[in-house]
Amino acid sequence: MNTKMSLLRLFLLFVKIGAILLGGGYVILPVMKAEFVEKNKLISEDDLIDYFAISQSLPGIIAANISIFVGYKLRRTIGAIIAVIGVTFAPFWSIVLLASVISKYLHTDFMQGIFWGVGIGVMVLMVQATREMWAKAFEDKFAYLIFFAGLGVMLFTNLSPVLVVISSAIIGVIYKSLINRGRSV
Repeated sequence: MNTKMSLLRLFLLFVKIGAILLGGGYVILPVMKAEFVEKNKLISEDDLIDYFAISQSLPGIIAANISIFVGYKLRRTIGAIIAVIGVTFAPFWSIVLLASVISKYLHTDFMQGIFWGVGIGVMVLMVQATREMWAKAFEDKFAYLIFFAGLGVMLFTNLSPVLVVISSAIIGVIYKSLINRGRSV
């Protein structure tokens, strides 16, 4: 892995990602995978998926959270700062510049067509992110049990999603500890 890069290049990569990132944090995984894993070979796919999973569990914007992890991996603290500034740069200025225009023309057929098409594109990226997370997360039958138990709780109760994530994390720690203890015996 090539992990040494200039801060300017790091900033510009994250500006590019922030500029094309429509639909929120869940669509960032395939975009970041293309840029940082496949094209530039700066981090491993496993690291990226781990950062994505952790970012979903933390408060705040998923895109900013994962950018901080990747920036930190590549250039430590200054890299994390540059990454989060870069990934939020284009969206911030787009909102500032376009807020009045969009609100003025929000109900036109043209704008409704744009939102409809972007919504479908975002769903495609979310399915792709889910597929990539699924491939890494489900190593054994116990993972499926935890997934379907958590899904059932989410679908049929009013339990907070935060409690499902925290419970899954606790179960994961216990399960992996028992697995690792069994290997060392």
